[in-house]
Amino acid sequence: MYKTILEFIRRNRLLLPGDRVIVAFSGGADSVCLLVILNELKDVLEISLKAVHVHHGLRGLEADRDSEYAKELTASLSLPFSCAHVDVTGYAKEHRLSVEEAGRHLRYEILEQERILFGGNKIAVAHHKDDQAETILYHLFRGTGLKGLGGIRPERDRIVRPLLSVGKREILAYLEEKGISYCEDSTNSHTDYARNRIRGILLPAIKEQINARAADNIIHAGEMAAKADEYLEKQAQVLLKEWGCFKRDENDALVSSGIKIKGLISQEDILVTYVIRAMIRMVLGSMKDISMIHVESAKALLDSPAGKQVDLPGMVTALRSSDCLWIKSQHKKEAVDNPLDNILPKVDFNVFPYKKGQEIPQNGYTKWFDYDKIKCALSVRYRQIGDYLTLTGGGRKTVKAFMIDEKIPKEDRGKIPLIVDGSHVLWVIGYRISEYYKITEDTHTVIEMQLDGGKNNG
Repeated sequence: MYKTILEFIRRNRLLLPGDRVIVAFSGGADSVCLLVILNELKDVLEISLKAVHVHHGLRGLEADRDSEYAKELTASLSLPFSCAHVDVTGYAKEHRLSVEEAGRHLRYEILEQERILFGGNKIAVAHHKDDQAETILYHLFRGTGLKGLGGIRPERDRIVRPLLSVGKREILAYLEEKGISYCEDSTNSHTDYARNRIRGILLPAIKEQINARAADNIIHAGEMAAKADEYLEKQAQVLLKEWGCFKRDENDALVSSGIKIKGLISQEDILVTYVIRAMIRMVLGSMKDISMIHVESAKALLDSPAGKQVDLPGMVTALRSSDCLWIKSQHKKEAVDNPLDNILPKVDFNVFPYKKGQEIPQNGYTKWFDYDKIKCALSVRYRQIGDYLTLTGGGRKTVKAFMIDEKIPKEDRGKIPLIVDGSHVLWVIGYRISEYYKITEDTHTVIEMQLDGGKNNG
């Protein structure tokens, strides 16, 4: 264990002389192993350590026991220790997150705060080889690209994972050999969470019934996916360097990222996808809230006429010009091509699970729709040829015909904002919504759309 982990740390340059490291310490077997191993290695690696325990406000006396154990073990190692209490349940309700998501967010927030207070530059967490296999399967089942299949990286954004080279069985054997106790989290055996079902049911069954080395093979496939992802990202940068077009504002901040279409048409489809992802990341600064459906919507513009555009999350627009595909920030005036865009309403989107019997808002500024029926990236725009609504009974009506029937003056029809799924209109703002997207007994997920300032102005 000692040699395996030390070699892994050195091979991946996870910890360097002089590093000050926060160790995420729950008191469970994995984190106990991490803390003890790093404590044994700290002189060899020339690093400083501090253990941080996060009490999530869950599991009652069991969580109190874990906190006390964490404090005692750290003291026995003569290491500095800090314990932070957070209200995971309250945070989850406030931000409409699962308890699991809320706990993870708060945990990393505390670890980052402690890193700053400690004057640290790294945070060590206890993900191990079995966690890697579980994560790859989890991403695969939920839907992912190569990046997700690459699994957990040894290092990312100051987070280091020294135990990725060893599995759970080795960790437990090490602790038993050393005579070191640890705390059992009773929720790890629950099957309420998808990851727990993969960990406790699926992976053991695969190992027993298909291949005892299945986890190693999954991890190997993940490593290959990570290498392919890294290669394709580099190739995308080569294409952008040769065919890219970039616009900046007076402060030299990137406003628009484009690429000559003739530079893409002969490329493999997957490389085109990576180029578009890179362009979005350059303008937006991250890929937060960007999913494959948004990338595919932007890519579809390559086969669209000039002037066609789609709105993406983060106030970003993908636009097809006569010779380029552009990703443009709507925050900058230079990025607005259509003067009507200046008066488009701001719409806030919120996605959450639907519970039967929930009261649906009945006002003009907030609408609920069935999220699972949406096929494309949503756009807030004005009408275009081909736009249509679904009527009661399933029939269709063009937006033009609807506006004529509503006796909307011809000169005002182009000024009425729509929220659209491709050409299928969800909401003619100020008038009506499409029957197709309405909430029904079969709805599982809701997307709420609220006009900015609606509550104050309604």
